[in-house]
Amino acid sequence: MVSNRLPVDFEVADDGTESWRTSPGGLVTALEPLMRSSDGVWVGWPGVADRTFGPFVNDGISIAPVRLSAADLEDYYEGFSNDTIWPLYHDVIAPPSFHREWWEAYVRVNRRFAEEAAAAASPGATVWVHDYQLQLVPRMLREARPDLVIGFFNHIPFPPDGIYAQLPWRKQILDGLLGADLIGFQRAADAGNFSRAVRRLYGYPTRGVAIDVPGHNGVHRRVIAKHFPISIDARSYEELARRPEVQERARQIREDLGNPKTILLGVDRLDYTKGILHRIKAFGELLEDGSVSVEDVTLVQVASPSRERVGPYIALRDEIELAVGRLNGDYSTISHTAISYHHHGYPREEMVALYLAADVMLVTALRDGMNLVAKEYVAVRFDRDGVLVLSEFAGAADELKQAVLINPHDIDGLKAAILRAIAMPRQERLRRMRALRRKVFDNDVAAWSASFLRTLTEGAAVRPGIPDPLAAALRDVTSTGTLLVALDFDGTLAPHVDNPEDARAVDGTRDAVQRLLDQDGVRVAFVSGRALVSLQHVSQPQSDVLLTGSHGIEVQLDTPEIELDLVSAELEQLDTLAQVLERISGGVAGTWIERKPAGLALHTRLATPQAAQSAQKQAREQLSVLLPGLTVREGKNVLEFAVRASTKGDALERLRRHTGADHVFYAGDDLTDEDAFAVLGEGDLGLKIGAGASLAGYRVHGPEEVPLVLGMIADFRDAAAETPPQPGA
Repeated sequence: MVSNRLPVDFEVADDGTESWRTSPGGLVTALEPLMRSSDGVWVGWPGVADRTFGPFVNDGISIAPVRLSAADLEDYYEGFSNDTIWPLYHDVIAPPSFHREWWEAYVRVNRRFAEEAAAAASPGATVWVHDYQLQLVPRMLREARPDLVIGFFNHIPFPPDGIYAQLPWRKQILDGLLGADLIGFQRAADAGNFSRAVRRLYGYPTRGVAIDVPGHNGVHRRVIAKHFPISIDARSYEELARRPEVQERARQIREDLGNPKTILLGVDRLDYTKGILHRIKAFGELLEDGSVSVEDVTLVQVASPSRERVGPYIALRDEIELAVGRLNGDYSTISHTAISYHHHGYPREEMVALYLAADVMLVTALRDGMNLVAKEYVAVRFDRDGVLVLSEFAGAADELKQAVLINPHDIDGLKAAILRAIAMPRQERLRRMRALRRKVFDNDVAAWSASFLRTLTEGAAVRPGIPDPLAAALRDVTSTGTLLVALDFDGTLAPHVDNPEDARAVDGTRDAVQRLLDQDGVRVAFVSGRALVSLQHVSQPQSDVLLTGSHGIEVQLDTPEIELDLVSAELEQLDTLAQVLERISGGVAGTWIERKPAGLALHTRLATPQAAQSAQKQAREQLSVLLPGLTVREGKNVLEFAVRASTKGDALERLRRHTGADHVFYAGDDLTDEDAFAVLGEGDLGLKIGAGASLAGYRVHGPEEVPLVLGMIADFRDAAAETPPQPGA
């Protein structure tokens, strides 16, 4: 785990005694059990400048402190992180500052974190890097330790391309993040913004959540950019709320405030992104026009200190306190205060009591990655009462649909929402809160972290090399009997490229195939969705390799001729199919048509996701009417239509019959290869290339591993041939 701050705080008691205290954050709570069970190490800054601490263990978790100087904190943290990246990523609500010396400090400190993580990580370890302060660490780690599985989670928004483009170091930041295997964001829109920036600034192909990043020797590496909305330890908040002493404190708070009919509550870091002034303005206008009275309604505003040495935050505090003072001076009475304002933090127990005391929670963020305060309020309300007024610009709005959603820039709309919340009937309050609580408890912080790590370790990232279980399975399956080695081409033997005719198998593939062809009892076949002529061109197969193209519609099995039989009705359908797809493709940039003997394929690899989706939708709808009997097959950024039904599973079954194989080894990377994996039986072995759910029992990282796997098959066959049979066998 790599984050700007460690999960422990350094404390010095009045008597000078130094100690470490575990931080109370939800992230730490969620990840503590995992860190202990996996012998995890947490890399981060201990919160004290110019102090060097050696590694130590705290409560079963290994801690690796990173030293930062006062100058580092000024330039890297307060400067580039919080006065450049923070305002830029929050839609330039405050203007960002761009200083080269800040950028240089950011690079220097990121490298320090990366070096510490690289030194701490064991071979093949999973490393999870957190947040905007460390966006360069994934690439630095990738270069230093290519064996690592690397995830990154951005806890704040990622801006639209027009805003992100302002950053002078925009390409360097993207490159740093693309060092990760999985990049997580709070909202789907943030992940989309990131992918669009990558596409515009680097031109890398993107397909849905996948980004193909060129690597060494032309081999592409797949990066996943996906949203994983973070949450809280909901049950711990409810447990606190159910304590009698906390409930008594909530009653005391209401009494201290003069027992108003309605308490409005705002809880925020003092930050210009939180919309505190908008909230105060709306409440002030409600008092001014008589919609609410100070005797009936009180606003409690907790604004915990934040970045108090940064200029915009100093100005914001002055502005908020001036607004609060004016409202209290105008409307407060001896017994009732309009706004109860608190510029300091509170322990969790006091915050839970405030949540219980509040009738309406106001979350008016102008831009927020998630806003966990909204979820904390919901978790605390075990009585199922209370109303959440939530900004649509907070990430939480994507999940908490039963809140009263508002645009905080619309002061009249915000005023109306507050009045609606105050007057909301009890039954409606209970219904809304019940739905909100179900969402928060079903998707707590433990589920969030598990989902991210599962995607990282099982789907988004596949470690380079040959896993030991695969090696053992290859030995068992391939060393005896007649063996058919059947291989997909694109994405399996060759990396995906933008122009399909430029595809070529990775180095070592031809030699590995020849070793297998030279052995007794082994047949090798290429199984492709390409037209067979195209497959011959790009694969340049040896004469003994069996070929199937167009998902098995074309075959070349120990004969010089390609076998294909289409009747006249099928040829007419092909003409109609071509006319429709050419018309659609001609109107959508980044799409093209690939002709096949028994069908056509609409490729959308270079189109925008929206354009690709539109083109495929048009093709499906129009052809379902004109040619309802077509076989439709979806692959990676390709939609294929065939006038004769066949799958790679059909092709593999035909190859098995032709060769009389006792065992089949099949390797593929695409959705269409799942048809082949589906027909494998006992004694066969399926190998998935790359990420994604699959019926295959084993997987490797990419095409560069396939020649190694084929070489292992040859080695096992050689070893079996040299081993004399055992007595009685």
